[in-house]
Amino acid sequence: MSKMRAIDAAVLVMRREGVDTAFGIPGAAINPLYSALKKVGGIDHVLARHVEGASHMAEGYTRANPGNIGVCIGTSGPAGTDMVTGLYSASADSIPILCITGQAPRARLHKEDFQAVDITSIVKPVTKWATTVLEPGQVPYAFQKAFYEMRTGRPGPVLIDLPFDVQMAEIEFDIDAYEPLPVNKPAATRKQAEKALAMLNEAERPLLVAGGGIINADASEKLVEFAELTGVPVVPTLMGWGTIPDDHELMVGMVGLQTSHRYGNATLLKSDLVLGIGNRWANRHTGSVDVYTEGRTFIHVDIEPTQIGRVFTPDLGIVSDAGKALDVFLEVAREWKAAGKLKCRAAWLKDCQERKATLQRKTNFDNVPVKPQRVYQEMNEVFGKDTTYVSTIGLSQIAGAQFLHVYKPRHWINCGQAGPLGWTIPAALGVVKADPKRKVVALSGDYDFQFMIEELAVGAQFNLPYVHVLVNNAYLGLIRQAQRGFDMDYCVQLAFENINATDAATYGVDHVAVVEGLGCKAIRVFEPGQIAPALLKAQKMAEEFRVPVVVEVILERVTNISMGTEINAVNEFEDLALVGNDAPTAISLLD
Repeated sequence: MSKMRAIDAAVLVMRREGVDTAFGIPGAAINPLYSALKKVGGIDHVLARHVEGASHMAEGYTRANPGNIGVCIGTSGPAGTDMVTGLYSASADSIPILCITGQAPRARLHKEDFQAVDITSIVKPVTKWATTVLEPGQVPYAFQKAFYEMRTGRPGPVLIDLPFDVQMAEIEFDIDAYEPLPVNKPAATRKQAEKALAMLNEAERPLLVAGGGIINADASEKLVEFAELTGVPVVPTLMGWGTIPDDHELMVGMVGLQTSHRYGNATLLKSDLVLGIGNRWANRHTGSVDVYTEGRTFIHVDIEPTQIGRVFTPDLGIVSDAGKALDVFLEVAREWKAAGKLKCRAAWLKDCQERKATLQRKTNFDNVPVKPQRVYQEMNEVFGKDTTYVSTIGLSQIAGAQFLHVYKPRHWINCGQAGPLGWTIPAALGVVKADPKRKVVALSGDYDFQFMIEELAVGAQFNLPYVHVLVNNAYLGLIRQAQRGFDMDYCVQLAFENINATDAATYGVDHVAVVEGLGCKAIRVFEPGQIAPALLKAQKMAEEFRVPVVVEVILERVTNISMGTEINAVNEFEDLALVGNDAPTAISLLD
């Protein structure tokens, strides 16, 4: 056996579990871990500027590629509380990240020591598992359990809190005898698959709802194969966007109150059966349950038993990992196809495609200041099918989901349920760190951008280049639009006369100056014709300087983006597309 500090054993375990990158900020109570990272080696470290930023970097890192687990590290006290938002975000979206915090020595925990806080109790509602390790000999096995919890069943985040003296204590530990625990995931049975396929086959107008669980299971190819085999059209959720390419004939739009397509909502309302796989019937997808479910039969497949029936009771519930469910669904479907038992869906698909071709929103506006719809049109024109978009919340994200196109899984990386402002910059940096060759484009409104703008310095310091599209209307745009129902426009204006700015002085913060001060590059544009050249230039600058490059587009101050309170009552505030040139980068042209 080998004698070593407990914290050295922890780093050895992390390496054996596949960790090669961590994001964090050193501090007195976690310095033993940093000494172990330096001593043991093999784990690259990215120094964040804020611990919340480190947690979102870890999220981006996990979300970028199958099997990734992002790690974020902070000291005791406020470092842990700063991570709560990242833990909540990861928990809500079933994203495994490992948060590690330092803690006061065990003898001081009950004495209100400096920066000693019961972080385990604080984070329990937003973690899959959290623990303060009180015995040095348990440290390596706490990490073993952490990785097991993150990977088993519904994925999620964990937190390990390490008192200073526990980290420093010597223990006996043999890494050569260490093995990761086997992962357990529930699987659908043949009988369940036959029941689901029978219900699907009996329906006249069925749909597949593809959720983020399919992406978590790395099962997008299986989903597409199943859709092609059965001929059933697919509606991806926001978290499942990219499971089927936007230009695939069976992709018939997203459904919801905000991040949705007109044709997606119309098609869901025409359907008579919905098979949801790896989704959770989020309220911004469904609207009210009565409208969403009326006249339709539902099958729900989810990895977590307590998700079945949480929002509404399906006609058939199946607890299963999405990939394992699709395996057995495909097995049955192939047999039935060969036997000629599967119903032809050509007429229903043609009906769906007709809606996709005609129910488009207009993007081709020439207004100055720029209308936001035009920005996404230009992004579609410039950025290719390999582009990975990163965004979090706001009118920018909602419009982005309505107008942009995604062609591959993990190429729309979005904080779905929690939606914290400031998420986009650090998450994008985490994606770039995970996959340096990937073309990453982040999308933010001005307030999301300002929340954690300091993390751009991380991109400059560690050479993490990407393009960040910043649509600036100097407003809390989504909240302003929500305030229309209260007949007010109150405390949501970000504009002021900036005495130090020139070009966009009345829009308040000079983002170009701040971005450049943080070591990155920035371009500001005012007219629609300037957008595409700026995006092209930004890509070249990112490659040349190896830093984030921001393209700020000065928008008109007020634009109301399509949304509503029900999927059958979405308000269309702007002109709709009537001919192909109204939406020249739409997937299905009108003429």
